[in-house]
Amino acid sequence: MEKRKTKVGLVGLGLDTYWPQFEGLYARLCGYQDWIASKMSRPDTEVINAGIADNPVKAVDVAEDLKKEDISILFVFISTYALSSTVLPLAQRVKVPVILLNIQPAAAIDYDYINNLGDRGKMTGEWLAHCQACSVPEFASVFNRSGIPYEIVSGYLQEEYVWKQINNWIDAVRVVNGMKNNRMGILGHYYCGMLDVYTDLTQQSSVFGTHVEIVEMCELKAYRDNVTEEDVKDKLDEFNACFDIDGQCEPYELDRAARTSIALDRLIDAHDLGSMAYYYEGYAGNEYENIVTSVIAGNTLLTGRNIPIAGECEVKNVQAMKIMSLLGVGGSFSEFYALDFNDDIVMLGHDGPAHFAISEGKVRLVPLPVYHGKPGKGLSIQMTVKHGPVTLLSVCEGKDGIFLLAAEGESVEGPTLKIGNTNSRYRFTCGARAFIDNWSKAGPSHHCAIGIGHQIDKLEKIAFLLGIPIVKV
Repeated sequence: MEKRKTKVGLVGLGLDTYWPQFEGLYARLCGYQDWIASKMSRPDTEVINAGIADNPVKAVDVAEDLKKEDISILFVFISTYALSSTVLPLAQRVKVPVILLNIQPAAAIDYDYINNLGDRGKMTGEWLAHCQACSVPEFASVFNRSGIPYEIVSGYLQEEYVWKQINNWIDAVRVVNGMKNNRMGILGHYYCGMLDVYTDLTQQSSVFGTHVEIVEMCELKAYRDNVTEEDVKDKLDEFNACFDIDGQCEPYELDRAARTSIALDRLIDAHDLGSMAYYYEGYAGNEYENIVTSVIAGNTLLTGRNIPIAGECEVKNVQAMKIMSLLGVGGSFSEFYALDFNDDIVMLGHDGPAHFAISEGKVRLVPLPVYHGKPGKGLSIQMTVKHGPVTLLSVCEGKDGIFLLAAEGESVEGPTLKIGNTNSRYRFTCGARAFIDNWSKAGPSHHCAIGIGHQIDKLEKIAFLLGIPIVKV
């Protein structure tokens, strides 16, 4: 899929009455704004710096210019006191989420410096360079009454908190745009009887903007039938490079998995897919059974390339995996395995796929004599998520629509099951008993996506941009 830069708008707000009154104030505030624009710039982000709008007429002109740039979010730098009649037409016309930057030049005014200037005009000008907070309640009041979505970042220019917040907003916008541009494939059908997994595809497209592409098993089989021995050799080389292959893996099973992996790559490329949910279970011994019992290795390779694949046709969870993938924190397919009340931890795992980026050590490829609850046997993966902070994410569908469910915890050391699955131990501050109860009562399906690091601040911003709720456990 084509990678596009995220376009963000930056506009300063001021009051034109001040400029002739206070020499140097306008230039100073422009300097602050240029510094903000420079620090916002990233390889994945294009900042459209529209300068300072200091009256309602200029605000309309700036809004029209920003609309042409197709920005995804507007950062409004309150450079000094500004009128709400300037910010309202700007926000109304641009029609994107607004983040008010209540950012002072310093953590506090230098009171002694100002009070010793000896000229109350100069003293006032110096104060106005620090007078960002004055407009915040005024703007918020008008936005509240006008139904304009907004958030606020308050702090000072060199503050780490401020830049963490700004970068988290940019990351959130990048994820939302990534979801809008994503093409999600659906291969096969739901696992029969998993009512929690069933979803409304129209809502998924409506909320996230994701295109849903229905792909067919017969197409995957056609690609597999055309695999050459040279193709298989190259894929086995990739297996050896990416996996720690268990010595008990039979050459026949490795060959079978390699052929299916090549076919999956070609299916993904043919439809330009950025994610896929799949499951197939036909009549015993049908010709597709050879494919669906040999997909885990190939699906793990794709997931490691940030093309997440979810089994059991779990569309909602592949959406959660894609969000985590776009955040750059993994997104491994998981379900609840057990509770350890002695150690007060929750065990989660699945029979695949895994995500290489978040593995504690190399992902192992191991043989399985049976896929529990599914037909056949074949290869699977053994992996533990990196020890340290983690975030669980579920895309949920309730009676009032789609929402996010998230929790922050820690992947911890300790014994795990060596059954050919992803398998990890997680600790939550509320304890295992309260966690499983509260998580379940929020109404997710039994799957979730796991990413490394604590990501709830970004997920809250993503939910804000999408206009959906987020529930935190």
